[in-house]
Amino acid sequence: MIDNLALGLSHGLMMLAAFLLLRRPDLDREPSPHDAAEKTRRPDRTSRRDA
Repeated sequence: MIDNLALGLSHGLMMLAAFLLLRRPDLDREPSPHDAAEKTRRPDRTSRRDA
């Protein structure tokens, strides 16, 4: 017989993973063509650390 603790734990962890994935803010965003252009730009890296 399958242990109820193992069954409950595995299903609980799957529910937690699904809940955390559904709460992600990027699920509510649909990227537009303008977003892709902004993402490809890299920030200016003129400041350098002294070695």
